[in-house]
Amino acid sequence: MNQITSKPARLLAIALSTRGFGFVVMEGQNTIIECGGRVATGEDKNAQSIAKADKLLNFYEPDVLVLQDVEAKGSHRAPRIKMLNRQIKAVAKKRKIRVKLISGKQLRTLLLGNPKGTKHEMAEALARQFPDELVSRLPPKRKPWKSEDARMDVFDAAALAVAFRIKGR
Repeated sequence: MNQITSKPARLLAIALSTRGFGFVVMEGQNTIIECGGRVATGEDKNAQSIAKADKLLNFYEPDVLVLQDVEAKGSHRAPRIKMLNRQIKAVAKKRKIRVKLISGKQLRTLLLGNPKGTKHEMAEALARQFPDELVSRLPPKRKPWKSEDARMDVFDAAALAVAFRIKGR
């Protein structure tokens, strides 16, 4: 008897930020196989980020790349980040990797059931869902006068990955 087994779909979620990006590689329904952040410094942060994203695409060979929809209504992303988003999409499409976009509002609605939820609430929910991978990375709640913690980039990427799985592709 011939039995056909299909490999679980692998996805790479990348959450762009001013300092670089966070990423999560997920396989199957809910297995994080790698997560982390990549820092870009100096004059051409976009070129550095594209090169680092390309290395991840090459190494993990995902079936799907999930990015935030920076062009969605209500998105307040800097022009540089919008350009970087388009450039990373182009790199993925050249490699024939499917690209999916999820807006911030969709993220909050899918993960929290509340389109006005906060990033920290999402991070806490994700840390509960993936304690082995994410609890140790959970930053303290941000004070209004402080910048966002760099560790939040990983949670942004995890939110994209989980939202994609919930949404059902």
